[in-house]
Amino acid sequence: MSLKRNPMPEQDPRIRVGNFEEVALGYTPEMAIDEAKRCLQCKAKPCVSGCPVNVRIPEFIRETAAGEFGKAYDIITSTNNLPAICGRVCPQQSQCEGQCVLGRKGEPVAIGALERFVADYHAEHADHAEKIVIPEPNGYKVAIVGSGPTGLTCAADLAKLGCDVTLFESFHKPGGVLIYGIPEFRLPKAVVAREIKKLEDFGVKLVTNAVIGKAITIDELFSRGFDAVYLGTGAGLPRFLHIAGESCLGVYSANEYLTRINLMKAYHPDYDTPIAKSKRVAVIGGGNVAMDSARVAARMGAEKVYIVYRRSENELPARKEEIAHAREEGIEFKYLSSPVKILSDKQGRVRGMECVEMALAGLDESGRRSVVQKADSNFFMEVDTVIIAIGTGPNPLIKVTTPEIETNREGCIVVNEQGASSVAGVFAGGDIASGASTVIHSMGAGKLAAQSIVAYIAAVRKSDPPADKSAV
Repeated sequence: MSLKRNPMPEQDPRIRVGNFEEVALGYTPEMAIDEAKRCLQCKAKPCVSGCPVNVRIPEFIRETAAGEFGKAYDIITSTNNLPAICGRVCPQQSQCEGQCVLGRKGEPVAIGALERFVADYHAEHADHAEKIVIPEPNGYKVAIVGSGPTGLTCAADLAKLGCDVTLFESFHKPGGVLIYGIPEFRLPKAVVAREIKKLEDFGVKLVTNAVIGKAITIDELFSRGFDAVYLGTGAGLPRFLHIAGESCLGVYSANEYLTRINLMKAYHPDYDTPIAKSKRVAVIGGGNVAMDSARVAARMGAEKVYIVYRRSENELPARKEEIAHAREEGIEFKYLSSPVKILSDKQGRVRGMECVEMALAGLDESGRRSVVQKADSNFFMEVDTVIIAIGTGPNPLIKVTTPEIETNREGCIVVNEQGASSVAGVFAGGDIASGASTVIHSMGAGKLAAQSIVAYIAAVRKSDPPADKSAV
């Protein structure tokens, strides 16, 4: 048994930086079988406990090793409705793979790559003429607000229980952050559309261009006959630095920059979406969104792209894979640096950024190293575009129109252990309740809420909750 995992085939960095095609090319069947045979099939299954949706990892890997890819797919989808997405964007290094016993002496099993392979293989080889069996309707009617990972997961699980589910999305395409936030080269939009199509096959109704809290209020959803509402609107409100010059032309929030490119296809010649033609770009932040922004800027033709991060390399929160890909694509990292002022030319456009050097200090409240500014350490960076990727918060729209719903000081909806809010029949999960998190953690919240919602409706109607058919 090899202690080294099968490497993921990838586009050459010199080629991929000039296109938006997927970087990771996926395993072949032979590679997947070989990788799956590395699994120790532990009785304790620590990898499962590391997964927020408790994918039956050793079981699907055992079937993969035997070449039974269809059986492997059925095992995965008994708990995970979005395997092709999770296999691509989940932070496996800190979750399932981080718990892999094989990782104690070598490299952990490539669980994410195997999950992606099984999902993609199924999409390419399954008999799609086979009719999906829709569960018997139970009469429960549920509105899902937001079609990101938590909303999609909750909708899928409710539909498999026989609920009448309508999913409302404010944009013109469903998918939430999977569509507007994550670039094509990391998560192809066709993959997202494929996963969403499965929901429609189960009877989930999609309503786009619907801004809940503005066009339709929560109270109006109940008046339309919905028994419960699940809020999965994410955390799409960008945070800023609050420094001089932040309103200059050429300063973007990462949300705006990525949305223009990912959802509105500013990179495509057939689209007229306006976007800056940048030569030198500074991206402020060190998470996955910062890596995405920097790598997108390089593909948009920037000659020089910097990641400006106030801590050291050891504190970077982004996935190791994304950091490695950024380096391979020529992104330059400026650690222990923090902007204090953005400078503009006479036309009000960005011409540079003044920064200071930072030094690591003790641990802060989050458990990360805090930083302090070095005296007399100011330096100048010549850039024409600044992208701010320091985090996001929840949009306050629903709170404004539903003042009785309890929120915390960050604006997140307060929920109990069952995902229920302070308003009867209103549940919430994902980033709107937890703050910015990962795709898979948001999915876990959606699964929990689905079970809580059917139990709530059953209690209100004094009827038995429907049987769990999540393995359908």
